[in-house]
Amino acid sequence: MIRAVDSPPHVSAPVLAAYSYCEAVTGQQARNFAYGIRLLPTAKRRAMSALYAFSRRVDDIGDGELAGEVKLARLEDTRALLARIREGEVEEDDTDPVAVALSHAARVFPIPLGGLDELIDGVQMDVRGETYETWDDLKVYCRCVAGAIGRLSLGVFGTEPAARGAERAGEYADTLGLALQLTNILRDVREDAAGGRTYLPADDLAKFGCSAGFNGPTPPEGSDFAGLVHFEVRRARALFAEGYRLLPMLDRRSGACVAAMAGIYRRLLDRIERDPEAVLRGRVSLPGHEKAYVAVRGLSGLDTRHVTRHVSRRSVRRRA
Repeated sequence: MIRAVDSPPHVSAPVLAAYSYCEAVTGQQARNFAYGIRLLPTAKRRAMSALYAFSRRVDDIGDGELAGEVKLARLEDTRALLARIREGEVEEDDTDPVAVALSHAARVFPIPLGGLDELIDGVQMDVRGETYETWDDLKVYCRCVAGAIGRLSLGVFGTEPAARGAERAGEYADTLGLALQLTNILRDVREDAAGGRTYLPADDLAKFGCSAGFNGPTPPEGSDFAGLVHFEVRRARALFAEGYRLLPMLDRRSGACVAAMAGIYRRLLDRIERDPEAVLRGRVSLPGHEKAYVAVRGLSGLDTRHVTRHVSRRSVRRRA
């Protein structure tokens, strides 16, 4: 069982200001993420915003216009800052609000900060321009940049005291992160290609005649692009199904947060499946009203109840 913390100690004015900064960053730059975390109680919402703001900083280094060697140096500087946070060396009056907020969050919640080291490892892979031959290769990257975020988030959420199978909660959080990242990769396939990045496994690209890449609004000539997308969608759906087993292990509001964030990406996946070539024409997204509906559905507990019934039926079949 992972301990959930519901009654944080008094928060000083400098720390409150640091959290406010992180929440502003989250609201401005992470619309899908923000829809989920607004369902959390205050202490958890603040901690998740601190995690996001630090992660955003790491991602921005990787996505920026600096030379590769400069990016790698800045990533190592960020890793050194993370070490200071881990060692409790960041004071409340430090000039870096993200460091102040994350330091406080790590004192209040059992956050496995090593996951942020993994995120830095993953962004370094981006900077070095690594490509992936197989799904097993890509999973290593996805676990760094998304699975680790799932495990970090679980440190904030905690698990319910009586949750069955809670010893596997970290595994399910990791898997859900993989599902979200694979959905991101499908959504951003054209944008990534324009930036010189290819994430989908080379084996899969070759199987569907897409090795030439995605440099325009139409698929490579003679390719089965729709077949490739549907293949990856099925893989992502299997990951979602496994990762959703986390939901019954969380308290109501944490479960609602996860269900809302995952639900938005599952609906993106539905749209991509219906019109695979849309990802080559532009970014596929959901309108605000649909995101709000997903958030309300998560808060109602519908997804959690569905998963609980599904898991129970599987358990009965195994015993029969």
